[in-house]
Amino acid sequence: MGLITGLLTLPVAPVRGVVWVAEKLNDAAERELHDPDVLRAQLAVLNQELEAGDITIEEFEREEERLLDRLHAVRAAGRVPSDRR
Repeated sequence: MGLITGLLTLPVAPVRGVVWVAEKLNDAAERELHDPDVLRAQLAVLNQELEAGDITIEEFEREEERLLDRLHAVRAAGRVPSDRR
């Protein structure tokens, strides 16, 4: 980037920084959303909540189905978190 271009685009530098941070946060959220280990950990926590009596069996079954659907979708799509490639 040249000096003139750098000076002319300086006022939008904070916007570019915010966009970069937002993209990084989105990437991290996508990785976590599709990480089988995270989904399995959420299932384990769900089981603990049921055993502790913190949730009802209906809440457990509804959330378990949602998590298992996500896990099966990840496996079917062949997604692997980028840090494992």
